[in-house]
Amino acid sequence: MNSILKLKGKFTNKKYDKESGSRNIPLNSSVSVDILEERIKELELLKKFWATQNYFEGALISVHYNRLIAKTNRIAGILYEKGTPPNESIVGARFSKDKKHIITHYIKKETISNSIKELNYAIEILKGEYKGVLSHDEILGIKSKTFPAKYKLSCSRFKNIIVDSYYVEYFGIDNNENNYTERSIISLFDTNTETISLLKSLNINVLENRIIENNTVLLDKDEIELIKLKAPYLISMSMKDFAEIMPDEIKRNNNTFTRDIPSPSIEPTIGVIDTLFDTNAYFSEWVDFRNMLSSDIPDLEDERNYQHGTRVSSIIVDGPQLNPRLNDNCGRFKVRHFGVALYNGFSAFSIIKQIKNIVLENKDIKVWNLSLGSDTEIEENFISPIAYLLDKIQVDNDVIFVIAGTNDRRGTKNELKIASPADSVNALVVNSVNNLNNPTTYSRRGPVLSFYIKPDVSYYGGDSTSFEECINTIGINNNEDFVSGTSYAAPWIARKIAYLIHILGFSKEEAKALIIDSAEKWGNKYTEEQIELIGHGVVPIDINDIIKSRNDEIRFVISTYAEKYETYNLTLPIPIHNDKYPFIAKATMCYFSTCNRLQGVDYTNEELDLKIGRIQDNESIKSINKDGQGEIGTYVNEKRSRNEFRKWDNSKSIKEKYSPKNGERDSYKNKLWGINIIKTNRFYSKKNRDKIKFALVVTLKEINGENRIDEFIQRCFFNQWFVEKVELDNQIDLYNKAEEDITFEK
Repeated sequence: MNSILKLKGKFTNKKYDKESGSRNIPLNSSVSVDILEERIKELELLKKFWATQNYFEGALISVHYNRLIAKTNRIAGILYEKGTPPNESIVGARFSKDKKHIITHYIKKETISNSIKELNYAIEILKGEYKGVLSHDEILGIKSKTFPAKYKLSCSRFKNIIVDSYYVEYFGIDNNENNYTERSIISLFDTNTETISLLKSLNINVLENRIIENNTVLLDKDEIELIKLKAPYLISMSMKDFAEIMPDEIKRNNNTFTRDIPSPSIEPTIGVIDTLFDTNAYFSEWVDFRNMLSSDIPDLEDERNYQHGTRVSSIIVDGPQLNPRLNDNCGRFKVRHFGVALYNGFSAFSIIKQIKNIVLENKDIKVWNLSLGSDTEIEENFISPIAYLLDKIQVDNDVIFVIAGTNDRRGTKNELKIASPADSVNALVVNSVNNLNNPTTYSRRGPVLSFYIKPDVSYYGGDSTSFEECINTIGINNNEDFVSGTSYAAPWIARKIAYLIHILGFSKEEAKALIIDSAEKWGNKYTEEQIELIGHGVVPIDINDIIKSRNDEIRFVISTYAEKYETYNLTLPIPIHNDKYPFIAKATMCYFSTCNRLQGVDYTNEELDLKIGRIQDNESIKSINKDGQGEIGTYVNEKRSRNEFRKWDNSKSIKEKYSPKNGERDSYKNKLWGINIIKTNRFYSKKNRDKIKFALVVTLKEINGENRIDEFIQRCFFNQWFVEKVELDNQIDLYNKAEEDITFEK
């Protein structure tokens, strides 16, 4: 086995220095006066409507596009406000049933009148200069054209209005038509108005303790109905507050587990947020239990409140002893266990408040296991409030959450979507497989927001068909409980993540990338059906299969920051044999994105596009996944960018197809490979991060079965790369020394 390598090299950061592409409509398309007149009629109706609404100063306009729309093709002329491009006024985004974008803007009321006026000006130009119809080729010529002084629009404003009109299907207003039967967490569109004041104008009085981040509030059924009656257009998102937990399937053999366990020492600590913990468990010395529930709760001492949390912690502390077939060689871990829920469910609103405080008050913990989940499927067009909180916490506090993919016990054959909080984009979400690596009957499916790959990976969570398929855990009274569920797959991955971070010294970005990369096997890509249920694949049992590679493979990790538009290194020295590269490659990149829940389906704020491969004679990178985005003469539409190249997804895995018939790859004049990261943002100015940390895991497979790692290391040194072998014994010694208590002599 070859050790994994850490590579450090000099990356160059470069600002965007290309000429911005000129907006246009597709080839062989045109825009007529009729289309602009339709937009005017729609805006006239909206102008009349908003003249009667006075709960806030501005207006909410929903732009229904005729496709999945790229950022560059979103409106730039219509709804324009001086000093604020329309892209900056977006307060929500969702998909229609046929997966077209619907984007909501909050604008000044006079902006509607100005847009109507400018559309009429555009019609004058269209009739006077283009006989009422403008084609793709004619739009290209506008850049060098000067309109007569009698027209009241500049060439650029005219072109933007024309292009906007082509891509817009219609302008409208969205009214919430959901029925609410219980207390719910409601998110309102951002209208630059304090939520308390806004609700008061609707005769709804709430205290600040019912509000999360100004726009999201906990409301009773009657209060929601009042909003729907007076201002239904205000409700952007909603989810019921009480989250029911599906009961576990248990096979109990009535054995009491009495095996001894040593006292804890300097082992790393994993945080667990779950139901309560039975302090009589044989491993309780390893668990620092903190009950976060009020002692006034009826039936708090019900044994069922202690079952789930105790089982989860038993895997983290002593999973390999309980399940020898799943021995991961990660040892034992201490647990700081926070009891926040009862066996039958929890208040999502309360959990949100508690999790934030728990993480902030326990900053020594880097890895958190969350095996609690709702029974209700995620929504199509927005992220749940809990998942958003977790995504934000992970960016702000340098922690990672490992989350169970939630279960379906209805027998619906994997038809249900995953449930909150498994829609967290930054977290590592884990589904279950059986011993044959097939999805279990209770597995739910992704994706999230119709696009983001969730679950990320899968692991062995047990199957109720037999004792052999189940996961052995410890429940109350030290009973051996043979269980199944994603709740019992996630802790195994939390153990591996904690080992990678605490023992081996990887960052959370590197650890996440290593786990996902280990699940991505050589060969053909998974089908869409497989991805929805198992994500990137099944993670190996033994940690050595993650941190080592076969003798015919070279695996290395690179971690740095994307600081400007382009971050690149063109000196990666992949070994050459007979002037050719005898390798196929795969690569996984992970970063933790800032997110904006109020943006709906356009949830992640940043995008890092990865290209890695041979440097061609024209000095461009021939990426291993044939990604031509951004290259001259190449057009990739938004749908393909998302589906094939994972645009906006913060975990990307790319690979070459592996086959015994693969031949060696040709080399070019430049005998090196390159890595190029392109950073883009949803917004032009709204608090974009100066730099984004990312981790890249690359595996090279020698197609002739040769071991070329020593040659690779040597070539790296010659090309100014620093190489460090991750040797397990050395890292354990370093960890032990770092955790030793030092006593100074007086």
